[in-house]
Amino acid sequence: MSIQAIETVVVHPLVLLSVVDHYNRIDKVSSQKRVVGILLGSRRKGVLDVSNSFAVPFDEDDRDPDVYFLDHDYLESMYAMFKKVNAKEKIVGWYHTGPKLHPNDIKINEIIKKYCSDSVLVIIDAKPKDLGLPTDAYIAVEEVHDDGTPTTRTFDHVKSEIGAEEAEEVGVEHLLRDIKDTTVGTLSQHLTTQVVALKSLHSKLQDISVYLTQVSDGKLPVNHPIIYQLQDVFNLLPNLNVPDLMKAFYCEDQRSELGDVHSVHYTSSNCTALSYQQQDNEQGS
Repeated sequence: MSIQAIETVVVHPLVLLSVVDHYNRIDKVSSQKRVVGILLGSRRKGVLDVSNSFAVPFDEDDRDPDVYFLDHDYLESMYAMFKKVNAKEKIVGWYHTGPKLHPNDIKINEIIKKYCSDSVLVIIDAKPKDLGLPTDAYIAVEEVHDDGTPTTRTFDHVKSEIGAEEAEEVGVEHLLRDIKDTTVGTLSQHLTTQVVALKSLHSKLQDISVYLTQVSDGKLPVNHPIIYQLQDVFNLLPNLNVPDLMKAFYCEDQRSELGDVHSVHYTSSNCTALSYQQQDNEQGS
């Protein structure tokens, strides 16, 4: 029975926190540009669930990609201890903090394949500069050349996403609540959060605009499910010409958070309606 190919890599918040902690600790005592570690998890059908990780001593020569050191003994000792805690978590691949692929990644991946035949590489950017996911997942594949030369090993990109169990979501939520920058005021933090959110919204609206323009120009075929979803989004936009609705969203009293509450309730209702509609469509099909 053949094993289904990996289609999606789901990285848990615990892994992200561990990698960032690993990077920050090494960055304080060394000039090493990236850190390397092992990913643990499980696999179901085409989804690889990365739920845990541990750091591995690693060093390399920036001038010569063939010169590097990965502590095998430490790797095996750590994995043996992790198996005693949770035998279900297997080695599923490895990570480094990139932020891009390195010339010796294929060779390192071949070493990790001794512990996992279909090893996955996840590059986790510990200092992201742009909005979006800080993860990129890759699997090693054989590249066939048209000129008849021998095949070479290279990396193929795989979809990655952030996922968490309910307990992890609660923990991350409480952690974010406790993280406060005491050097800036509450107003500054609030404005910064709004700016980041608006930039993300603007980026998504630009993607929609580019897609619709290409469809209109005939450069892309019409995808009816996408068009229907966009129409649903536009239909759910509030009618700002209704005075009562505007009054609900706007509060003159700055100490009152009633407007924010109404906004949250309105957004939640829209999301719930879309979720129910999607479930009805799936049941109907």
